[in-house]
Formats: sequence, structure tokens, C-alpha cells
Amino acid sequence: MKRFNLFAATLIFVAAIAGSVSAQGAGTQANQATTLKIVVINPAMFDSKEGITRYINAMDSLEAEFKPIEAKIQQMVTRYNQLGAELKKIQDQLNTSGGVPIDQKSADAKLVEYQTLEKSIKREQEDAKEKFERRQQQVMGPLLQEIGKAMQDFANQRGYDLILDASKLDNAGLILAYNPVKIDVTKDFITYFNSRPASAATATAPATKP
Repeated sequence: MKRFNLFAATLIFVAAIAGSVSAQGAGTQANQATTLKIVVINPAMFDSKEGITRYINAMDSLEAEFKPIEAKIQQMVTRYNQLGAELKKIQDQLNTSGGVPIDQKSADAKLVEYQTLEKSIKREQEDAKEKFERRQQQVMGPLLQEIGKAMQDFANQRGYDLILDASKLDNAGLILAYNPVKIDVTKDFITYFNSRPASAATATAPATKP
């Protein structure tokens, strides 16, 4: 719903510009048509194989940085599932006709470990999520700002009146059909950005670790 509202505002903005331009044109050259040059860029392609090099490198760096934490949580999850299977087996033994004897002390210990591990996994996941989001902002924030500035420069140089986010339009179900050859300039922008020198803020990633 939020995406739809944002796009709706964009349409209103475009309509207002078109109306203003048309009115000015009518006052000077009545038979001259004025057309806005609108294109789309798909940010989802920035992390593709042929995407923005620094964007890809930054995301790869984040992934490598948090891989040990991910591995730790995965080990905990594996143990949790293993304990769950063992506890189920014990419960099945108790439910068996005649009752199969079990080691109650061992069963109680497994249950305590299982419950404790469940809480630990949740805590570790929440902590990792918080650290990742903070680190992501440190690494990607300056780069995304630079991409935004480059996009404005790109629009000015190419004479585009408006650049829309193709991925948001598609997710909102607002694109019925379009000619990508004519209006999708994602590849052109990626080439343009990759040719620009990195700013001081994004030349190296922050040294802060999670």
C-alpha cells in the first residue's frame, strides 16, 4: 500500500509538470507538442552479475563478515532439531503399548537443553539482525547516497525529466506493459556509475566490526 501511495504521488507530480509545460507551450507556440522524457531504472539489477561493481563488492563483504555468525546460529539450529527428534522418539516410546522404559534423567536433561537452546537461538538471531542492520548502514549508506547523486547527474546529462524505480512499479502491479528498449536505462546507468571514481566516503568500507 505504501508503494502504491508513493507512486500515486509521483503520477500527480508528473501530471502537474505536464500541465504546466503544456500551458506554457500553449502561450508561446500553440502547435508545438511538449513531451516529458521519462525512463525507468531497476535497482534490483545493481547486485546482479553485471551490476554495480562496488555495490556487489560491498554486499559480498557484508556476507563474508557475518558468515561466522550465520554458521554459529546454524549449528545451534542443527542441534535444536536433533534434540527435537530425540525427544519425539522418547515420547513415542512412552506412548507405545506397554510402555518402553526410558532414562528419565537423560530425557529431562535433553528437554532442558532443548528449551534453553530455543531461547538462545531466538536471542542470537535478534542480536545478529540488529548488528547486520547497523553494519549494513555503515557499509551501504554512503554508497547508496553516492548512487543517488550519480543518478541525478545521469538524468541531467541525458536530459531525462523523470526516472522511476522499475522494481517498485512492478511490485505494486502498476506496470501492464512497456518497451524496455526505449525506457529501461538500467544497464546504461550501471555502466555510467562503474566508470565514475569512488568518493572518499565509499572508497573503503568502515572498519567497525559487529
